[in-house]
Amino acid sequence: MKKYTIIFFFVTFLIGTDTFLIAPLLPTLSRYYQIPTSISGWLVSAYALGYACFALISGPFSDGRDRKKVIFWGLLAFALSTFLCGVSENFAMMIVFRLLAGVSASFVTPQVWASIPAVIKREHVVRATGYVTAGFAVSQLIGIPIGSYLAVFSWRTPFFVVSLCTLFLSVIALFLLPNLMAGQHTKQSIVSIYAGLFQNKKALWFLLAYFFFEMGIFSMTQFTGTWLSISYKLTVAGIGTAMLALGGGNLIGTLISHRITSRFGFKPVFLSELMIIAIFYIVLPLSSNLTVSIIMLALNFFVNGLIFPLLMVSMQQSAPTMRSTISAFSNAVMYLGTTIDGIVGGLLITHFPGFYGVSFFAAILTIIALIIFSSTDLLRQEKRIV
Repeated sequence: MKKYTIIFFFVTFLIGTDTFLIAPLLPTLSRYYQIPTSISGWLVSAYALGYACFALISGPFSDGRDRKKVIFWGLLAFALSTFLCGVSENFAMMIVFRLLAGVSASFVTPQVWASIPAVIKREHVVRATGYVTAGFAVSQLIGIPIGSYLAVFSWRTPFFVVSLCTLFLSVIALFLLPNLMAGQHTKQSIVSIYAGLFQNKKALWFLLAYFFFEMGIFSMTQFTGTWLSISYKLTVAGIGTAMLALGGGNLIGTLISHRITSRFGFKPVFLSELMIIAIFYIVLPLSSNLTVSIIMLALNFFVNGLIFPLLMVSMQQSAPTMRSTISAFSNAVMYLGTTIDGIVGGLLITHFPGFYGVSFFAAILTIIALIIFSSTDLLRQEKRIV
């Protein structure tokens, strides 16, 4: 069990790191490609767009196939596209290869969540999911510093290093992971797979609840820096330091989630954590002290870290015969929520004082998710998976 968890941890860590390491490189790439700073943000959007669009295809493609092979070839494509980012001589090439990196990642990450229940004993699924989720949390903590330190040699170096590490990891996955053939050996068309998904009421309820929950999280995450800058006059460096604290809270939460769940039970912990998150959102904008605000944000991210592994377990329960599809589709739902947040959140933080608009909006979304989870049977099998 341990070796599979370690492999999946490094998969999520490398993909997460590749996502975040571009941030400190944007000013350098703007100068190198001689483009306006506003356009440099397309490098981030290209990756997200590639991931979001192909997530809808990668899930059904993988169900009915050996997930081990999908992970291997996906990592190989990810390593190649990331390497090509490092040799891109013009902005158009970089956009294309960032897009392809996102496409490749969309074939890998859903397989991780779908494979955990297949290789991990049922009683350890929550623990393993927490450890694998920690890969993303760690990448958020050190992705930006890694990009900055490696870029001291050249802006190309971070891409080459991530590419080489991913190539090495793909070989390890090929030799150490067992065959991960999906439950249904007869390959189905994407249309028929999605038809089955949309007939699964449990999966649809989960996706709806997940949509509202993720919208709440990302509305907060996207505009926390803006709030800290406007209300507390923090510099970019100060905001970066604050975000490290938040990432640390999230990491700790993912690592101890299984301990709390094993002690108090899946469903009570899950619903209680959702309620606590909503309360944090309501209380947060009432603070007028920077230290208190950072502590509250860190605690909020800590509880988010606690609940994320439970969300992944619930997701796999909702559609056990199409785990890759539900994982990939949930990623697409997440990016849809992020897109909406970018529009709505910008209006809220502009037209409401402080963080009231964004924070109360996030609280309402979380309460809606809480109502859906508590009023359906999504959490009915909690004793079987703790």
